[in-house]
Amino acid sequence: MSIRSAETRSPVLYLPHGGGPLPVLGDERHKSLVAFLRGAARELGEPSAIVVISAHWEAGQPTITSASHPELIYDYYGFPPESYELKYPAPGEPRLANEIHELIEASGVKAKLDDRRGFDHGLFIPLMLMYPQARIPCLQLSLLNSLNPAQHIALGKAIADVRKQNVLIVGSGMSYHNLKEFFASDDKSTEACNRFDSWLRETCANATLSAAEREKRLIEWEQAPAARACHPREEHLLPLHVCYGAASVETPIAKIAFNQDVMGKRVTALIW
Repeated sequence: MSIRSAETRSPVLYLPHGGGPLPVLGDERHKSLVAFLRGAARELGEPSAIVVISAHWEAGQPTITSASHPELIYDYYGFPPESYELKYPAPGEPRLANEIHELIEASGVKAKLDDRRGFDHGLFIPLMLMYPQARIPCLQLSLLNSLNPAQHIALGKAIADVRKQNVLIVGSGMSYHNLKEFFASDDKSTEACNRFDSWLRETCANATLSAAEREKRLIEWEQAPAARACHPREEHLLPLHVCYGAASVETPIAKIAFNQDVMGKRVTALIW
């Protein structure tokens, strides 16, 4: 097990969290994703805390969970009874929540602490596979309901300093998220997915792009090939923008950590 020192900046990870609780229920269509998540800690090491930006929480201003022992939010519907009995009793981290609150406000943006909200499945499903012992303190940072990509990059930049404290930042979403097309096997939806996925990997992992070019592409992501066919609504993409913002200060070029089919569509995970 690798433990990172305080002088080392922790990685930043954007991951696909799959369909609801299916990754932990043995769903065959998630087999490759489950294998990736189970092995991720070997590269990421053991952080002192984890900050998750989940596609499943939006607020009018950046909001941070600050409870000491958050409960789980089973924010999915129509799954087997056992999916509503899953446990991930990781503690919260109120001290870090306060620090992130201060960092965001120091950037000129008003932020909020929320000591009542629990952890949604964008946190507990992937972390059950990555860090199953549930001993690492966790907190969540909301997306902004403006869905403004530049604001989300700025939010990531505001919290970048926590990487110096062995804090892992995780953006939990899906690089492809068109629910109507996920299970379609037609050539049109598959081609759209592959075109956008190629653009995304090129944007985030191509070392020949300048920082300005990379950021411009992410801000103007709607101009990417098949962008709206892959993201009719962008809440599952924007955790990537927060991740890029947090990484861009020191490590702007991502590594492609995962690029395989999940539920019939190719999805990508990135590590900075």
